[in-house]
Amino acid sequence: MSPTGSETGNRNGRIIQQLMNWSDEDGTSLAFSSSAGFTLSTGAKKSPDASWMKLERWNSLSQEQQQKFAPKKFAPICPDFVVELMSPSDNLKTLQAKMTEYMEEPEVKVNWLIDRKERKVDIYRPNLPTECLENPDAVSGEPVLPGFVLNMSKVC
Repeated sequence: MSPTGSETGNRNGRIIQQLMNWSDEDGTSLAFSSSAGFTLSTGAKKSPDASWMKLERWNSLSQEQQQKFAPKKFAPICPDFVVELMSPSDNLKTLQAKMTEYMEEPEVKVNWLIDRKERKVDIYRPNLPTECLENPDAVSGEPVLPGFVLNMSKVC
């Protein structure tokens, strides 16, 4: 994908910062930036804006699998949690399809699609309708990410 722009890059960094800080405190998981690549069970290669995974799942991979990032060589695992931040150049329907594709993975527990322009967060959970939060001050990761709360003032 092409760069999203400086403002979107800054806001995405704020998401990653909050997720990384929480993950460090939690100690049972790892957070990843958009430079991490993952291979879904369908073979699709994805690099979400931010993602999170239980440490035990990550540690099930070999060191070689953990280090790969090249076309056709993404880590052969899907995160438990994915965040996509819509940039001005993104198409909403394309991102919604991407979120649905993630939800087809058995490991995925929850995904967030953040639309800064509309100040909305769509929350995707397995076997549940998509929940839309309008202009939230914060978004809780409970129960999948216990104690994680994304401060939206740093994002929108």
